[in-house]
Amino acid sequence: MSKSTVAAIATPLGNGGIGVIRLSGDDAITIADKIFKSRSGKLLADLPGYSALFGNSVIGEEIIDQTVATVFRAPKSYTGENVVELSVHGGTLILKKILRALFDNGATPAIQGEFSKRAFMNGKLDLTQAESIMGLISAHSESQLKMASGSLQGRVSQKIENISGALVNLGAHIAVFSDYPDEELPELQPKNFERKMHDIINELENILSTYDAGRILREGITTAIVGKPNVGKSTLMNMLSGTDRSIVTSVAGTTRDVIEETVTVGEITLRLADTAGIHSTDDTVEKLGVDLAKKRIDTSELILAVFDSSSALDSDDLSLIDDIKDKKAVIVVNKSDLGSRIDLTLFKDLPLVNISAKTGEGYDALSDAITKITAVANLNPDAAVLSSERQRACAARALDSVRFALSTMNSGMSIDAVGVCLDDAVAALLELTGKRVTNEVADEVFRHFCVGK
Repeated sequence: MSKSTVAAIATPLGNGGIGVIRLSGDDAITIADKIFKSRSGKLLADLPGYSALFGNSVIGEEIIDQTVATVFRAPKSYTGENVVELSVHGGTLILKKILRALFDNGATPAIQGEFSKRAFMNGKLDLTQAESIMGLISAHSESQLKMASGSLQGRVSQKIENISGALVNLGAHIAVFSDYPDEELPELQPKNFERKMHDIINELENILSTYDAGRILREGITTAIVGKPNVGKSTLMNMLSGTDRSIVTSVAGTTRDVIEETVTVGEITLRLADTAGIHSTDDTVEKLGVDLAKKRIDTSELILAVFDSSSALDSDDLSLIDDIKDKKAVIVVNKSDLGSRIDLTLFKDLPLVNISAKTGEGYDALSDAITKITAVANLNPDAAVLSSERQRACAARALDSVRFALSTMNSGMSIDAVGVCLDDAVAALLELTGKRVTNEVADEVFRHFCVGK
């Protein structure tokens, strides 16, 4: 990474009470002193770290704005380098003029994620902690905030380091045995070795099991509302969204196209699609809508299948039940306020809730059912939770290598072959935390950051 001193606006552009410009690099303090004049006459260069001065940002004799300049000296800063943060009034023109003045005096523009990448390169963060930062910024629920905060505090890193340490320990014993085959090493006795390997496999399986539920909690889940015409799909859509997003009438088949909305149910974001009623029809336009609805069943991660409680199930209902039997689906028996004529046994083991989308009755039960079927109910946001596909892939590779090492040992192959498998597992885990990672992988991680971070 370049040792140039970089600068960027670290707060969102727009009118606000405060705006912050951040500089990082060997010359950050020197450059800041060229455009900052303190009221006391002191220079930033004379300050110790974690100190601030009040004054003005200036261009020549022109005062741009009142400014608080805060100094963080290497290595005790976010990036591990000299850092200066200039806090001014949050006006776009003010921030841009001061930033240009910094560029004119030797700073260079920061690229996306450059401050966090410098923190990573200087050992202030590992890669899992860095990835948690954007999750922390974008969190919009308590659970999302806890997951991101836990990862930033190092919960994932510590978990992976513990697993990696156990693998390294076994690998060290294998290396000793290779050099001194007459030595008796208790750790490599078949029962002891197999027990330790199963413990490691369980640890990796447990942390991998957090990924899907954590992803749903962070990113939401694509959800299709399906059912026959006039069972209340659009009313359910409106109940969940809190607005009249879909047209609701007593005329069957009002919805012809897919209507989309994003809503939050409990702490889960549903990317909802209200579809046309699925039924047998010869109408060309209706048939197009039905085909779109069936495609949504195939492509959605979650299905809310709506049935009319006041009517007995017919062939169209039974066909829909068959279509969703292997899907992640919740049976929503609507119109509970009109009584029940439906045979619930036909739904077999599918999770089922009774609601009245018209009155809102059953909302909490539906929320609970969605939380359970997505496994979010079993997720402890305070635990170590994998937060990216990159992390999941690394952990999965490590698990495959450990399983192969165990099968290699049990098949009677040479102990050196087992050691190679364990080395592969350790390499995957070191890549996960960033202790052994290519520049291309690191660049891809930080490419998703905002410029000021």
